[in-house]
Amino acid sequence: MRALCWEGVNDVRVQDVPDPRILNDGDLILKVRLSTACGSDLHLLTGHIPFMQAGDVIGHEFMGEVVEVGPGVTRHAVGDRVVVASFIGCGQCYYCRNDLWSLCDNTNTNPGITQALWGADPGGIFGYSHAMGGFKGSHAEYVRVPFADHNAIPIPDSVDDLSAVFASDSAPTGWMGADLGGVRPGDVVAVWGSGAVGQMAARSAQLLGAERVVVVDRFDYRLRQAESVFGLETLNYEHVDIGAALREMTGGRGPDVCIEAVGCEAHSYGPQYAYDQVKSKLKLETDRPIAVREAIHACRKGGTVFVLGVFSGVVDKFPLGAVMNKGLTLRGAQQHGQRYIPMLLDRMASGELTTTHLATHVLPLEEGARGYRLFKDKEDDCVRAVFRP
Repeated sequence: MRALCWEGVNDVRVQDVPDPRILNDGDLILKVRLSTACGSDLHLLTGHIPFMQAGDVIGHEFMGEVVEVGPGVTRHAVGDRVVVASFIGCGQCYYCRNDLWSLCDNTNTNPGITQALWGADPGGIFGYSHAMGGFKGSHAEYVRVPFADHNAIPIPDSVDDLSAVFASDSAPTGWMGADLGGVRPGDVVAVWGSGAVGQMAARSAQLLGAERVVVVDRFDYRLRQAESVFGLETLNYEHVDIGAALREMTGGRGPDVCIEAVGCEAHSYGPQYAYDQVKSKLKLETDRPIAVREAIHACRKGGTVFVLGVFSGVVDKFPLGAVMNKGLTLRGAQQHGQRYIPMLLDRMASGELTTTHLATHVLPLEEGARGYRLFKDKEDDCVRAVFRP
């Protein structure tokens, strides 16, 4: 089959790879209909996630049609249209049973790497380095889905493919940020990043009753999209002081909930950005926490900061004093998709949650390298590149 593979830093290519096959009773084989590039995939391209090998199939946000099921699969049959959660859960461990699916104890087949990095191993994820299990990714014609009864979710007939593909990762990640960030009716919420995950977090905050939701970015085309589709308030950090603007919008108090949806390669201006660039190039820190710092300083006293963006290791100049002295709640997680996807598909079916606007570039898989270039370099107003095998 054809698949988009990682070949080195800033080098992805479509090539022939072996077809997947059933390995365990609970597996299914999915014919991929759509798979989208995700912002966290860019960290693979730039080398920020180092545990990649040439020939690894990338991609983790996808939907498709079931073409084969293992003998232990009871909830799916050949011909079913399903969306697959990007993080793989076993359904049986303590974490899966408590709806903390990305923390699954049993699906990361290389636990030693992340145990050494983080003190514990999270669950496995499709197409996201050997530190996260080394699973083949979704930018391919076919993919094996382990523990399929838990990780593949039926798509309602009224939800089209292009909407459903964003239920795999972007929508549940965004909803989790608003939900576990504790958004309540009447809150003011600020979201750093207006890509797919940021827009989903902002829309989720609206649906949970937030009175005002503000998104922060520097790309006007993404801010325009957030404003026109969801009626969100927007701030461009190239034009305004974000902290001062948020204080002014909240009577000097600051947002109740701040959601960081940027991640380890955050951009900014001024001495902080230069400092982080130098530190990361010298390998004195692995990630750039600029947006996290800004969110912590902007958040009101007693508020919550939720980190949705992907971080891989250690950061410098973390404002722990601000967290403690302002009485902040600081949380973070990879998405617990199985907890949220069925509900989000229902909201898509009812028209409450719109996602198709995020797919600004729908391309054949053979143009995968071009799609990632458009996405990475923000060319042609690209919000997301979606691939059709």
